[in-house]
Amino acid sequence: MSFIKTEQRGYTGVITLDHSEKRNALSEALVHELVEALETFQKQNVRAVILRARPGVKVWSAGHDVSELPGRGRDPLGWNDPLRILIRTIQECPMPVIGMIEGSVWGGACEVAMACDILVITPEVTFAITPAKLGVPYNIGGLLTLLNMIPLPIMKEMLFTAEPLSSDQAFNLGIVNYIKPAGDIEDFVLGMAERIATNSPLSIGVMKDALRLLSSAHSVTPELFERIQGMRRIVYDSEDYQEGVRAFREKRRPSFPGK
Repeated sequence: MSFIKTEQRGYTGVITLDHSEKRNALSEALVHELVEALETFQKQNVRAVILRARPGVKVWSAGHDVSELPGRGRDPLGWNDPLRILIRTIQECPMPVIGMIEGSVWGGACEVAMACDILVITPEVTFAITPAKLGVPYNIGGLLTLLNMIPLPIMKEMLFTAEPLSSDQAFNLGIVNYIKPAGDIEDFVLGMAERIATNSPLSIGVMKDALRLLSSAHSVTPELFERIQGMRRIVYDSEDYQEGVRAFREKRRPSFPGK
């Protein structure tokens, strides 16, 4: 079963999330297809990529597939977690990735959106970062991806409340580039991709990679890294983490003991 659809229009590659049964949750299988599609487009000399869901969806992506989260005592967002692999692939591929978003964006899918180079959304879009609802400690790489796109006070509010951010607020804060009606967004994004494709792919690829390196040029000592990892370990070893994942699977509101 395929969880995405791909097509190439000239120098533009289009990836459509297409697993409506699970609201385009970022399962290992779906992520594998996404990564493979991006790598294939690069080999085919695609110059811009559009990442979208089916037109008219209510949920662009529900985020990390919670059913695949490991049990208590193991880092749920380690280096080889599918979400981490996808984020690195989007950030490191030389083609600009345009996130074309309709519907709500949840959890890890927010980071996928923020890893895109340009975001164009419809007025109904909302963004919600929800690890606190599951007792999941977000990792350093993920926090940095978000921090590079979202002002710190807003990011704190989103992380701590797990409440959605509206399209208007996202636009006013400079998180997204454009808000377009659902009937206009496809033509607008395709036109943008075509304009990108007329420019030098070598120049764009080098600038994209340089911006990635510059935006991640934060000094983190081994001691600080270990300290943060130790704090995260407290969470994924905790009863809170166990309760959060269990409650999600049982489709009920969690009751966190705070230990």
